[in-house]
Amino acid sequence: MKKVFSALCIAFAAAALFASSGYAAETLIKIGHVLNTDHCWHKNLSGFADEVKKDTDGRVVIQLYPSGQLGNEKDMVEGLTLGTIDGGLIGGGSFQSVDPKFGIEALPYAWPSHEAAYRAFDGKLGKYLFGLLEKKGIVGLAWWENGFRHITNNKKPIVKPEDLKGLKIRVTPDKMRLDTFKLLGAAPMAINFGELYSALQQGVVDGQENPYAIIYSNAFNEVQKYLSKSGHIWGSAVLCVNSDVWRKISDKDKDTIKKFALKWCAAQRKETIKEENEFLEKLKAKGMKVNDVDKAAFQKAVQPVWKSYEGTFGKELMDMVREYGK
Repeated sequence: MKKVFSALCIAFAAAALFASSGYAAETLIKIGHVLNTDHCWHKNLSGFADEVKKDTDGRVVIQLYPSGQLGNEKDMVEGLTLGTIDGGLIGGGSFQSVDPKFGIEALPYAWPSHEAAYRAFDGKLGKYLFGLLEKKGIVGLAWWENGFRHITNNKKPIVKPEDLKGLKIRVTPDKMRLDTFKLLGAAPMAINFGELYSALQQGVVDGQENPYAIIYSNAFNEVQKYLSKSGHIWGSAVLCVNSDVWRKISDKDKDTIKKFALKWCAAQRKETIKEENEFLEKLKAKGMKVNDVDKAAFQKAVQPVWKSYEGTFGKELMDMVREYGK
């Protein structure tokens, strides 16, 4: 009995010493995303998770849930605001349910290059949008990216805006995207991403728009003939956690997480640019017919969209986009 009592005393003393040393118990953060494990989001999130665990001596452990295991992006955003989901890597446009101003990144032809978008989201625009998230209980860690979107279809090459007339194009379910393609003469349809391949295969829609990496990794080349390099929209991706999880983490470990969020953000961006050329060549090799578009004609055609959303985004944000998009 004395031995048991002595062992308990030693255990309690060790626990007290551990607590007083400033080390917190393990914090588990479950981070979800909707893309598959071959995508650069997942590969770079894995590196991020490994380094955070190592550098915090296991005090912070990040588990990844790819391929929509925690729900679609709308579900995850809602879960973040309710505190039922720890974190996610989520397309920036999906946060329009938090605040409509998150739609601003998808102004058609806002960003002439990756670098222009990076300057905006690493600068004043990104800081402003993260402030909106913070008010809703979400902590933004870094702006990763989804890249430029391009149009595929089964009917014909898209070169001029009028080539879209009457085509049924699947788009993400946000109003500005729908408005843009309606303005260009297409018949846009909001179809769940998980159902897109079969919708293309069965002819429910004629085409869709996505970055090269998503077109390739989801084998859309098997059910689409034409790829038009429209580059009409650049998309961000927000690496974030809910504030309840964030409060559990020590300041030291928060700094570590932010440091590696930015490090792997830079790696993911670099990989995205590198992969654009690689995936384009792979899609050509798979038999897709690839063509350039008349971007000047498209830029002119979408100006009414910019004008109609001035009231939604406000002059301050619109001026930021114009400044960084020069």
